Amino acid sequence: MKLASLKGGRDGRLVVVSNDVAWCTDAGTIAPTLQAALDDWERCEPLLRGLAESLEHGGVPKERFHEHDALSPLPRAYQWVDGSAYVNHVQLVRKARGAEMPDSFWTDPLMYQGASDGFLSPRDTIPLADAAWGCDLEGEVAVIVGDVPLGASREEALAAIRLVMLCNDVSLRNLIPAELAKGFGFVQSKPASAFSPVAVSPAALGEAWKDGKLHGALLIELNGKDFGKADAGVDMTFDFGTLVAHAAKTRALAAGTIVGSGTVSNRDADGGPGKPIEQGGLGYSCLAELRTVETILHGAPRTPFLLGDDTVRIEMKDAKGHTIFGAIEQQVERV
Repeated sequence: MKLASLKGGRDGRLVVVSNDVAWCTDAGTIAPTLQAALDDWERCEPLLRGLAESLEHGGVPKERFHEHDALSPLPRAYQWVDGSAYVNHVQLVRKARGAEMPDSFWTDPLMYQGASDGFLSPRDTIPLADAAWGCDLEGEVAVIVGDVPLGASREEALAAIRLVMLCNDVSLRNLIPAELAKGFGFVQSKPASAFSPVAVSPAALGEAWKDGKLHGALLIELNGKDFGKADAGVDMTFDFGTLVAHAAKTRALAAGTIVGSGTVSNRDADGGPGKPIEQGGLGYSCLAELRTVETILHGAPRTPFLLGDDTVRIEMKDAKGHTIFGAIEQQVERV
């Protein structure tokens, strides 16, 4: 089952999307918005699944699904928490700013709470007021959960995952060190994120969803050129069950909470930092990682952060080369 929110009001209009992401049908008779469906999931889920089956068999009215007409699946959410499940990424980024990494980071997930009152649409521009802030993309995987009780186990947390999607967690890298030095975490350095046009149920992902991880290459393009193809199921230290349970350790999570994986990152085959695609590697899911590798190799970064008119594309395809979630495609806009 694939769901999306088409433009129309703050919270969009819920539609069921075909498996090939080419068609959709209105789901308003079941629930007007995705959040409404999540709030009443036991009733809505089988109805939405049935509608999805009817769409595949031509049994309901359908219209072309245009990704440009889609908001993020949840245009705003009650909660957005983002982890750092790929500890290789954490290690490299901390090295770039001269910070040591405690051993506990390999056993206890990092997580921050981001702004969730409004997300960018998958085709929205990324507004940037000052290039000196160091604007970066971050290609991630995210899940939407139902109600999760306080103190949920990993297994309970996994069972609460309703939908999976992709994310561009925009970061302003040059603002991060000063904010973290205050001891309170990210605020200004984490502007609005964007999510893929389509959110997909774990069951519909088939073998790509296994052990609480999404398996497959996260395809990143920067200005039309291949930038990253790291496998989201590889080098993921903390699976989504662990991340969701971590967030619920001291508080219940409301239906519609989004939990992110952090930047997808793979080590190179030799165990070292990843290599650029043009050098036979899997590339990167953010610029900070590339800049760190450049610093290690050359003494200083050579690649600038995102500037006005730079374009970013984030997507994942199935074994037949078909898009799974649709694509996040954004251009940086100076404001």
